[in-house]
Amino acid sequence: MPTITVNDEPKTFPDPLTVADLLTHLGKDAKKLAVEVNRALVPRPDHTVRALKEGDAVEIVTLVGGGTAIDLPFDKPLKVGKFVFKSRLFTGTGKYPSYDLMQHCMDASGCEVTTVAVRRERLIDKDGKSILDFLDLKRLTILPNTAGCFSADDAIRHARLARELLTNLENPGADWVKLECLADKRTLLPDPIDTLKATEQLVKDGFTVLVYTSDDPVLAKRLKEAGAASVMPAGSPIGSGQGVLNPNNIRICLEYLKENDPDYPVIVDAGVGTASDVSAAMELGCDGVLLNTAIASAKDPLRMAWAMRYATDAGRLAYLAGRIPKRLYANASSPTEGMIVSSGAK
Repeated sequence: MPTITVNDEPKTFPDPLTVADLLTHLGKDAKKLAVEVNRALVPRPDHTVRALKEGDAVEIVTLVGGGTAIDLPFDKPLKVGKFVFKSRLFTGTGKYPSYDLMQHCMDASGCEVTTVAVRRERLIDKDGKSILDFLDLKRLTILPNTAGCFSADDAIRHARLARELLTNLENPGADWVKLECLADKRTLLPDPIDTLKATEQLVKDGFTVLVYTSDDPVLAKRLKEAGAASVMPAGSPIGSGQGVLNPNNIRICLEYLKENDPDYPVIVDAGVGTASDVSAAMELGCDGVLLNTAIASAKDPLRMAWAMRYATDAGRLAYLAGRIPKRLYANASSPTEGMIVSSGAK
């Protein structure tokens, strides 16, 4: 019974012994292996005739996954009041052709938060289906939205109704609200006076208030001072798809809101139209993006949902990585030392 070294481990086998016999004894599939005997490759057709003897060294190799698994760089989660999330993309529920498509898009987006307006026409569709039947209330935190309110009193009333509804559903979204107090139906821009008034009252009522506002840095600062857990400046008018029209104002908002409070969450709300808009907002240093129309009204909402998911991550990573400075002239990335050039080259 010869002793054969197999992958550096001595083993004893019955005699006579071929490579094919050896693989059978080891329970190996020859189609998935390559074999060397004494460092000489033995092709598979020769396995049945290549005899093995005492002292032979056999190497049996197969294919394995190459490379090293790489995880995304660490990033702290998004915190808004007591709420903590991995995803920095918030989505809405309006304008979808069907609740089924809405549900698939939410899954694709990876969102953990979705907004729902407290109005009958947004909760029940023409077929009598409830939107709540299409929302995974165990996975999603519902963010009630006072959309369509044009006064502080109406917004406060809607917020209180939403808290009652979500308390009954045992969803953690009962403790917060996305506040909108609009000035007019044409622009859907916020009314700054009523927005501030409603923020103050809802904070007194114990709500975690995320407040939709313009990109006015002074108003943003006042809203934070009133107790807003997150100030959400608009990139551009609701549903316009124009992207971030005034990045300088967003930068100033960020500077004011994060002064001595770097983790204060600033979320761009409204106006983005495509993935590059989301990345641009995140690259400014915003902590998240809330959108609805850009996905729901896209030609292919499901594909756009995936695009928005990746754009949020890409923009956040780019911001954390730190972009190179912009230059007027070129700055070669390849070394110029040791180049072979003619004497007249410039």
